Amino acid sequence: MNEQNNNSLYPKGDKLSNEWFRGNAFLTPLIAKDKNNEFSAGSVTFEPGARTNWHTHPKGQVLLVVEGNGFYQEKGKSAQPIKKGDVINIPENTEHWHGATATTKMVHIAITNYKDDEQVTWLSAVTDDEFTEANRTIN
Repeated sequence: MNEQNNNSLYPKGDKLSNEWFRGNAFLTPLIAKDKNNEFSAGSVTFEPGARTNWHTHPKGQVLLVVEGNGFYQEKGKSAQPIKKGDVINIPENTEHWHGATATTKMVHIAITNYKDDEQVTWLSAVTDDEFTEANRTIN
């Protein structure tokens, strides 16, 4: 069942698979790839503690944070706190993850480019230790 928070830009959407997401994350599709657009866009809601697995995009991705607080981290770098109003431009084939903090939800619009019919390669889960370390940066 879709939920609409009066303060949210879009409905919460449908729960995403725990095969690629840890915790409770939800997607509302906004636009699909078509003859005019080589990308898709969706509103992703991460409940506190929810995050993606590590992953890459063959043609990059842009995140527009529209609500709450969370993290973006590239492999081998420190996690960066992100908040409402932030725009994250993720280069192609860059291993990364993003999600909420341990205590706050985060919503972003994900604009993901395609290369042929591929837009994401899912990798390993973000470990509890990696997530705990990211959360230390905000305390």
